[in-house]
Amino acid sequence: MGVAPGGKPRVSVILPAHNEAAWLPECLRALLRSEPVAGSVEVIVVANGCSDETAQLARGFAEEFAARSWGLQVIELREGSKLGALNAGEAAASGAVLVYLDADVLVSSPLIGQLAEALDCDTPRYGSGTPRVTTAGNWVTKHYTRFWQTTPFMTLGVPGFGVFAMNRAGRARWQDWPDIISDDTFARLNFRPEERIAVPATYDWPMIEGFAPLVRVRRRQDIGVQEVETLYPDLMRNDDPQDRAQPLWRRAMADPLGFVVFISVRLAIRSPILRSSNRWARGR
Repeated sequence: MGVAPGGKPRVSVILPAHNEAAWLPECLRALLRSEPVAGSVEVIVVANGCSDETAQLARGFAEEFAARSWGLQVIELREGSKLGALNAGEAAASGAVLVYLDADVLVSSPLIGQLAEALDCDTPRYGSGTPRVTTAGNWVTKHYTRFWQTTPFMTLGVPGFGVFAMNRAGRARWQDWPDIISDDTFARLNFRPEERIAVPATYDWPMIEGFAPLVRVRRRQDIGVQEVETLYPDLMRNDDPQDRAQPLWRRAMADPLGFVVFISVRLAIRSPILRSSNRWARGR
């Protein structure tokens, strides 16, 4: 695989952004606070279908990235499509390690470097950091989030939501990104559990605030996972074994209030209300 001078991987951070003017600046500032990374780094912001100042704000960081010898490229696409943004970002990327970052995520300073080191090999590897799910104080969101973090998805393996990475050998497992909702699920399940690496560095990922937005967004995520199961059933063999998960009843006894709120959201997800046809927006 291609490496930068000194034998260290060159990193491409691909950042799809659809009307993310409220979130993108802090995301980019967090990247700028990253610890030194061996080898060069490029950040590619793909502003897709934006009607706000996302692209303009991204370009405003050019001097700051240049000051630390990181490349910054801003691509604008007319259509709002995350998968289209990922494909366009990859077409422009030259890194041996590809990091996919959501615009509302704040990486900790060691994360990019740790991912680069962990994926610096010729065999297919996938990686992510340790998520810190943040809430803004909404009562429902606070209790839902606390219980959600005990689910097998959160406690087993490498969830990879918000930010995930892979080396070129891993990315070679499929062609263009398919038109699906849950790109992170698709990516993760293209790797066997033993090929997925969790690095200790953290990142902050904000949970959706409020009952109705939670229902809409978590329903969309469920549909996305079901879509992967239906279209790519062979990938499901790569899911994490569930036999190591703590039983639901035990988790419910440890946090009865969180369990009630969690189940209330799950039941509402199955109802026909609060549905959305938007395949992109996170409902913020």
